[in-house]
Amino acid sequence: MKISIIGAGAMGGALAAGLMKGESVRTADLTVADPNKDVLDHFVKEGVSVTSDNKAAVQDADIVAVVVKPWLVEKVLTEIKGEMDYDRQILIVIAAGIPSVRLLEWAGKGDGQSPSLFMVIPNIAIQEKASMTFIVPVGASAQDTQTVKALFNGLGESIVTEERLLGAGTTLASCGIAYAMRYIRAAVEGGVELGFKAGDAQQIVQQTVKGAVELLQSTGLHPEQAIDLVTTPGGVTIKGLNEMEHAGFTSAVIRGLKAGAK
Repeated sequence: MKISIIGAGAMGGALAAGLMKGESVRTADLTVADPNKDVLDHFVKEGVSVTSDNKAAVQDADIVAVVVKPWLVEKVLTEIKGEMDYDRQILIVIAAGIPSVRLLEWAGKGDGQSPSLFMVIPNIAIQEKASMTFIVPVGASAQDTQTVKALFNGLGESIVTEERLLGAGTTLASCGIAYAMRYIRAAVEGGVELGFKAGDAQQIVQQTVKGAVELLQSTGLHPEQAIDLVTTPGGVTIKGLNEMEHAGFTSAVIRGLKAGAK
């Protein structure tokens, strides 16, 4: 399977890095298109095919992933659609906030042909094959959907969802990774105040968060059930949790998620 990525910024570069670490695509079958020579030089050293010509990038690909800023999507789709064969190629667009009707309009060839289109929102952990990715098929077959889901399952976990939930998915997982990192930063600062060196505090907090996630995944416990396992009556854990709640912890998280989804 040959994959072309148009746009190798933060997200496009992370997608390429994740694919290079995975097993579903050979590095030699990966093409990156970007106008930045330094970016291309980096991927050349990794054995990836590179180009600054978007049209050339799509010609031999089985999957074309457009990973550019939202305001550039129309320009890129208009540029490449004449070179694409919608009978055999899958089109993935990774850009927040653009409705499918616009994407189909921009990618349409005027002869009634529409692409097998997927609106996809991963997060930057995709570079470590640890993304939570949302996939919305638009006019795509079940077989193409299975192909795309398998691709992103190899880069973490994915869920096929409805377009109406894509904004919520973006704030919950794509923006959400930043929210999780903000908690980690706050906990590290607390650890320093408690007497640990900054590097040690970060190691402690990172492993603690990783352990919490792996515990929930392996046991299937609801978070509150797992919390109950470590909250003894009158103990320090419940005191700490209650102080966080007095400061509006849960409410602040929910309000932040809702604000991000607007």
